[in-house]
Amino acid sequence: MILNVPGNEPGSEPSSPICSAKGCRADAVWVLAWNNPKLHTPERRKTWLACEEHREHLSKFLGVRGFLKDVVKLEDWTSPGS
Repeated sequence: MILNVPGNEPGSEPSSPICSAKGCRADAVWVLAWNNPKLHTPERRKTWLACEEHREHLSKFLGVRGFLKDVVKLEDWTSPGS
């Protein structure tokens, strides 16, 4: 599975998914599934990717807003509907 993240643009060579933290180019290890209830239906899940270093920071950022739904190891992630 290749996620649509920086470095994995359509038409480019697939590369290792990278962390979604600003300026971080480390390999992603975690998937943070979230949604904004003001914008998304309850079952919809958006995803951010995180390296070990940024998992907690990104989780807290989403969590304090009430957006974080799940944190899963990248290797265990299956997107809803797949």
